[in-house]
Amino acid sequence: MKQDMLMIDCLQYINWNRELFKEAQQSGLSAIHVTIAYWENIRETLENIGTWNRHFIDHSDLIMPVHRASDILEAQRLGKVGIVFGFQNCSPIEDDVKMVEILHQLGVRVMQLTYNNQSPLATGCYEAEDSGITRFGREVIKEMNRVGMIVDMSHSAEHSTLQAIELSTRPIAVTHANPTFFHAALRNKSDQVLRALGESGGMIGFSLYPFHLANGGDCTRDEFCSMIAKTADMIGVERIGIGSDLCQNWGYDTLEWMRSGRWTTTVDHGEGSAASRAWPKQPSWFQGSGDIVNIAEGLRAIGFSEAETARVMGQNWLDFFALSFSPSKAI
Repeated sequence: MKQDMLMIDCLQYINWNRELFKEAQQSGLSAIHVTIAYWENIRETLENIGTWNRHFIDHSDLIMPVHRASDILEAQRLGKVGIVFGFQNCSPIEDDVKMVEILHQLGVRVMQLTYNNQSPLATGCYEAEDSGITRFGREVIKEMNRVGMIVDMSHSAEHSTLQAIELSTRPIAVTHANPTFFHAALRNKSDQVLRALGESGGMIGFSLYPFHLANGGDCTRDEFCSMIAKTADMIGVERIGIGSDLCQNWGYDTLEWMRSGRWTTTVDHGEGSAASRAWPKQPSWFQGSGDIVNIAEGLRAIGFSEAETARVMGQNWLDFFALSFSPSKAI
């Protein structure tokens, strides 16, 4: 399907099959930033990349890899979905800064410095004390800046996030979170972080994950789009996009693994209750990739122009990727 308006979802974690690739392709999405690692070490991450390389062969009519921003325009032209590799944790680099360049060469373009907990690089949003960016973290940020890998602070604590914005010589991203003025989840971002992102040329992708939404799965489209409008007023419409954090086709055991990884022998229940042992309910108007157009319609309904809607739905991410994916000229 060829879509006139370029649309990019800057975070999904899906147990992909051909049916779900087809849904994404028919939705009109031209690119998706996919999570390929949470707690995996380098060997396990290489296996995940190998699985994706097989996806690119088996589903070449629907998807293609993205290594540079222009690949997204080519995917749009061909009616395919461009796939951007990203990590939601720094575990794949283990304790070796040289892995940043190697993984960039294999297609990785985004890496979170933390996933909820203290990492070797920075502090996660669930920790009681936020010590900021570590010595190793400073070196990794330098290397990510050099090779062209986006620093993502979606799951990071406040001080660490503000430090990353200050230390990075290239704008950073929060690929999937919402403002705390909308919902005071630990993962959501303060006005101070939002303004620092905006002033530094960074980006935030708004999340549809129920635990990040006011009223959870009962959040209305108008409430969500009004939150986008308020953020645009704060930091500029050029600094915002979509990072839905859509999760599909997983059992509850995967949600437990995402939260608990290898750092505990018990289960960390994170933001939600374990009583139902089920994934949280998505809003009725955003059940999957096929509903991405509902966001565009919602933005128009509250007064966004066509140009502003196009920016939020994909053009801002494309512009950001064009500045972020290539090696620094200062090497």
